[in-house]
Amino acid sequence: MPVLEWSDTLVLGLPTMDDTHHEFVELLARVVAASDAGLLPLWRELVAHTDEHFGREDRWMKDTGFASTNCHTTQHQVVLQVMREGEKRGEAGELAVIRQMADELGIWFPQHAQAMDAALALHLRSVGYDEHTGQVNLPQALPATEIQGCHSPACSGHEEPQDSAATV
Repeated sequence: MPVLEWSDTLVLGLPTMDDTHHEFVELLARVVAASDAGLLPLWRELVAHTDEHFGREDRWMKDTGFASTNCHTTQHQVVLQVMREGEKRGEAGELAVIRQMADELGIWFPQHAQAMDAALALHLRSVGYDEHTGQVNLPQALPATEIQGCHSPACSGHEEPQDSAATV
């Protein structure tokens, strides 16, 4: 299976998010290329990175009016849970499970970034969110009610707010 490579199609225009995504892609490539002896330590590094990565994005969503139960956060929780299960399976010697998960992450990540993360990046820019300080520079642009979906085509069946400030 082809290894996911960083490209301009993954750039979303938020430096911290883009840097984190680039690091994720590089770590994933290292996992895919790892020898059996190096696989589990690299997988653990990827899991730790992903935990921090998702936690940061979840905090940004919370700070700017995305509901804690939105599908973006839920997807983060599910993917991280699966990755942690992969770590347990790898510790039991099932390295093929980790390799399969790494391949699947290479398919999942671009779709996630180009849909859910792109919508989040647009939303963060629209409210003037400073990802370093957590300050919202355009509080008047915050949604009147929490955003329940993720504003991506990946979400269906969610009622989206009709308030123009909530539309990204």
